[in-house]
Amino acid sequence: MSALGGVIGLNGEPVPPQTAELMQEALQPYAGDALEHWEGDRCFLACRALWLTSESIGSSNPCHDPASGLVVVADAMLDNRDELFEAIGVPGKQRFLMSDTELILRSYLRWGEHAPSHLLGDFAFVVWDVSRRRLFGARDLCGNRTLYYTHGSRQFAFSSAIAPLLTLPCVSTQLDEAWLAEFMAIQVMFESADSQATAYADVRQLPPAHSFLLDEGRLQLRRYGTLLPEKPLQLHSNGEYEEAFREVLKQAVQCRLRTYRQVGVTLSGGLDSGIVASYAARELKAQGKLLHAFSHVPARDFVDWTARSRAADETPYIEATLNHIGNTRANYVECTGESPLSGVNQWLDTLEMPYKYFENSFWVKGIFERARGEGVGVLLTGAKGNNTISWGPVVDYYAELLKQFRWIRLYKELYLYGKHRGIRRTRLLSLVGRRLWPWQGGGRDGSDTIPPLIAPEFARRTAVWSKLNEAGISLDNGSRLSSLEARREHFENLAIHNMTGNKSSKLSLRYGIWERDPTCDARVVRFCLSVPMQQYVQNGLDRALIRRAAKHDLPDAVRLNYRVRGVQGADWLHRSLPAWPELLAELEQLCDDPQLSAYMHVEQIRKTMQETASPAVDQAFEPNTRFLVRCLILYRFLKRHLAG
Repeated sequence: MSALGGVIGLNGEPVPPQTAELMQEALQPYAGDALEHWEGDRCFLACRALWLTSESIGSSNPCHDPASGLVVVADAMLDNRDELFEAIGVPGKQRFLMSDTELILRSYLRWGEHAPSHLLGDFAFVVWDVSRRRLFGARDLCGNRTLYYTHGSRQFAFSSAIAPLLTLPCVSTQLDEAWLAEFMAIQVMFESADSQATAYADVRQLPPAHSFLLDEGRLQLRRYGTLLPEKPLQLHSNGEYEEAFREVLKQAVQCRLRTYRQVGVTLSGGLDSGIVASYAARELKAQGKLLHAFSHVPARDFVDWTARSRAADETPYIEATLNHIGNTRANYVECTGESPLSGVNQWLDTLEMPYKYFENSFWVKGIFERARGEGVGVLLTGAKGNNTISWGPVVDYYAELLKQFRWIRLYKELYLYGKHRGIRRTRLLSLVGRRLWPWQGGGRDGSDTIPPLIAPEFARRTAVWSKLNEAGISLDNGSRLSSLEARREHFENLAIHNMTGNKSSKLSLRYGIWERDPTCDARVVRFCLSVPMQQYVQNGLDRALIRRAAKHDLPDAVRLNYRVRGVQGADWLHRSLPAWPELLAELEQLCDDPQLSAYMHVEQIRKTMQETASPAVDQAFEPNTRFLVRCLILYRFLKRHLAG
């Protein structure tokens, strides 16, 4: 893991010594074991490297090959090393000592600008060709590592974080108003429809699945790959699908255990993180290592207000998983005294931009802090599992059966699903009918819609609504999309990958822990997207494929749990209520600040404050409470930068 950066002089200009010093100094605060650099007459590359794998210890990063004149600086954890070794022809004895940075250099020597399409894993890297004076860089398919850049008339600079670029004399800290308008207008979690934009006008980002080439001052970006499968998968039986599922997921888990430090997993009571933990625990046992499991539990004085079909405290299911898989050490993270409000400033420092996913922020921070204390280098997660390994859109599948007049199959499915879930068939048919004919169901009533953050005049000035409409961005959380369409959109939307990649990368740079998600492995994604829907919904089971495939890997209490779903972060408002008066007071300051009212919808903020002056704990996921916290986060971000 590395915080990397570099500066290239354009039009024959050398890199000024003070600029190189600023870049090197700016990389120093990030987690790492060594700070190295390489410099030529027109290029300066630097890296704050954290050694997580045995072959990375003491390795060169930047890595220079005098024979070819190539220099590579990389933030990478490759998952198909053996495949690359075979293709490139690396002798067996050298494989155990070769770092991922050197392997990327060898791959570039072999395939040139097509190298990224041969790499699997998490990576952002840049190659300087000394003889041709060309710069090439790439970012992985899922955007799990970040790569920012700024392109001026005299120099081109890049970094894994934004802050080092903002220290350079020629880079302005002015905010990008188009990005800011989209951040406020888009209700869902991602920030902007422009996958290259950032919060800063002078700083851009390389989108996921893209490479760039800088040649004679001209910058060209190219998309080199996609997560979509080439064709549907057609196997002969349930058993073959289950075996293929286990094989591809085990491979994805195993290759992510490559660290000489401890391995952790964020474990809930569900299927996704459970099966990841099961495969990891078994593999680590063979290596003589324990798996450290980290699980959030609600505050001790929290009274669960959620419905009977939901569980704020997943401890019984977590313990069932731990007892079943063995070879684990449980870490229950209560985050005493912490709330989303107490950590806003630290999250803004870490992410370098405002954020929307505050409900879980306090326990994510708590888990990373605990994991660091346990010596964890790699932290596994199953975050993308809902769209890959545990996908199972019951209503959409039943609607398809209805459209195809497959009455007998539909009747059987409705009967079995209703039996599992305790739902009447008439209720299920109503949901299916609403999916087929949404205009008859009354549509969305807007009760779950967060009020607009953006000031009307600012929205008009930036034409944000028309821009988002032209970009095809759904402003109603994608309600018009079928589950199949929404799933495809999730993996094709580069803005979503930017959001998750930014969080993962920035947390790793702060805490020295690499978050890795086997459920978002490119091979797993392509496999899951190629599997026919009837494998995911079958015999009255949603998430049917993982439930069948995990028969020996998870306890039945988890694997066959149809009626209760976990609600992570349900206690966020309970934790925040003691500080709610301070939140309201701070938002009053916002409303009285003419500089801020030019951006934020002050009238809406005042109205919502009056309606939500004393919220109850069961309003945690209602729009008004969430709106006010989002306002606070954005206010603090804007206040920092407008004041400067």
